[in-house]
Amino acid sequence: MTLLRSWVESANSADTPFPLNNLPYGVFSTKDCPPRCGVAIGDMVLDVTAVEQLGLFHPFPARFDLASWNDLMEHGPRAWAKFREILTALLTEGSDEHAQIEPLLVPLPDIKMHMPFKVTEFTDFYAGKHHAMNVGTMFRGPENALPPNWLHIPIGYNGRASTVVVSGTDIVRPNGQTKAPDAEVPSFGPCKRLDIELEMGAIIGGTNAMGDPVTVQQADDMIFGYVLLNDWSARDIQAWEYQPLGPFQAKAFATSISPWIVTKEALEPFRTSTPAREKDLLAHLVEPGPMLYDIDLAVTMAPKGKVATTIARTNYNQMYYSAAQQLAHHATSGCAMNVGDLIGSGTISGPEKSERGSLLELTWGGKEPMTLDTGETRTFIEDGDTLTLSGAAKGDGYQIGFGACTGTIRPAKSFPE
Repeated sequence: MTLLRSWVESANSADTPFPLNNLPYGVFSTKDCPPRCGVAIGDMVLDVTAVEQLGLFHPFPARFDLASWNDLMEHGPRAWAKFREILTALLTEGSDEHAQIEPLLVPLPDIKMHMPFKVTEFTDFYAGKHHAMNVGTMFRGPENALPPNWLHIPIGYNGRASTVVVSGTDIVRPNGQTKAPDAEVPSFGPCKRLDIELEMGAIIGGTNAMGDPVTVQQADDMIFGYVLLNDWSARDIQAWEYQPLGPFQAKAFATSISPWIVTKEALEPFRTSTPAREKDLLAHLVEPGPMLYDIDLAVTMAPKGKVATTIARTNYNQMYYSAAQQLAHHATSGCAMNVGDLIGSGTISGPEKSERGSLLELTWGGKEPMTLDTGETRTFIEDGDTLTLSGAAKGDGYQIGFGACTGTIRPAKSFPE
C-alpha cells in the first residue's frame, strides 16, 4: 500500500507518524475542553466528540462523548471497520466535509494525552525467544535457558490493570523486599536494579463466555489494536520473590503504554509470520496465517536534563508467539476475556546485543555497564532518568507510528513507620 493523501497537508509527509493510512485513536484534553476522543492526523488531532455533535457519524451505534474508546470496542469488528471508513472519507483529499471538519482540528502541541481506554485486566507474557534465552542463560546456563514448556506454550502471568498508565506519567521507584547473596535474611528498601521491558500491547475488543475457548483466528479477530508497552521491572525484588510462582510486586508497581491505539487495519500491510518452530505446536495454537507485524522499535535513555541515547533497536517480528496465539492460549482453559483487556507481548529482543529490549540483557545482569552519549555509565535505571520507547511500521512513502511511550523515574517514597 502507498500513502493515502489527505487535505490535512502535514499528513502527506513521509516523516509524520500519523498519515491518513494510520488514524490512531487517543483521548486528549486542552485548557478549554475536558478529555475526549480524538484521532491523530499529521500534526493535528481531530476532535471526534465534536464531529459526533455535528451529526457526521449518524447513524452509528457507538458513542464518542466519552473519555475512552471502550464503547466503540464493544461494538465489534464491523463497527470498527465502518468507523474507520467514515473517518477516512472525511479526511481524504477532496472530501466534501473539508470545510466542516477543518475547524475541529487541534494542533498536537496544544493537547494533553490521557489513557485511551479503560483497562479491564492486564496479562504479560514471556514470549520473545532471544529475551528468554538471554535471561535463562544468565540464571540457569545455556543448556537450561528455556523451561521445558517454553517452545510449546506462551508463558504468561496476570498483572495489575490498576497501575497501567499513559505515556508521560512519572514512575515512582518501588520499595520492596530483597535479599543479597551473602545475607542470611532479606532487607526492605528502594529497588536498586530498576529496569524496562520493551513490549507491544494488544488491546482486546471482543469477548468469550467463561468456559468457551477461542481459535487463533477468533483471537486475532478480537484484537482491536496495538500500543507500545513498557512493563517496568524491579529485578532485585523479582529475584527474591519470583520462585515458585513468578513475578508479583516486581511488576505490579507500573506499566506504561503509548497514548495512541494503532488499529489492526492500519497494520494490515505489515503482517508477517512468526519464526520457524523448533518444535511443532499443538493444533490449537497453530496460526492459520501471518499474525505478527513488521514494526521497528527503539529505546532511548536520557539522564535528567541531558541528551537521550538510543540504547536498543529491534523489531516486533522477533516474537516467537503472536498476540493472537497468546490470547488463544489465555482462553484455552475457558478463561473469559473482556473488552478492555490488555495483553503484553513480553520483552522484544533480537539476536544482537544492540537489539536487547531490557537493561538486564544490555548490561548482562549489571556485569557489563553501558556508556551513554553523555559519557555516563548505567547498569540499571537511576532516579531522574527518562526512558522512551518508540516504534513505527515503514511503508512506501509513509509510516505507521505509535507516539512515544515515556516515563521518568522519581525517587522511592519513605515507607510509613
